[in-house]
Amino acid sequence: MLKHHRIWAGAGWLLIALVVTFSLIPHPPEPLSFDNVDKLEHLLAYAVLSLWLNQLYSSALSRALVVVALIGLGVGLEFVQGWSGYRMFDVLDMLANGVGVLIGWLLAFTPLGHAFAHIERRLG
Repeated sequence: MLKHHRIWAGAGWLLIALVVTFSLIPHPPEPLSFDNVDKLEHLLAYAVLSLWLNQLYSSALSRALVVVALIGLGVGLEFVQGWSGYRMFDVLDMLANGVGVLIGWLLAFTPLGHAFAHIERRLG
């Protein structure tokens, strides 16, 4: 168990809030500009969310719930975007979200998946 679990979890909720906000505002920031860059942004955002949240839980069930919840978030936000009248529904964005979630989940089984524990050990 992480010593500062609540801080890591709180930061994770802030990351989720950022993803939701950027998914629903009319004109989100566009730091990169090339064809289909939004797919890369979706993939990276959901990979970070998944890796972050999967570090908070070690049981297979908890991690599976994280994966299901994040995929559900990505699908749900795409529907909301389609209903908004100023954003577009895109199945490929859903796919990029899902692939990002799975990449983050897989990374949780690598040394990156222990980054929070490593940081806490280094900080004392």
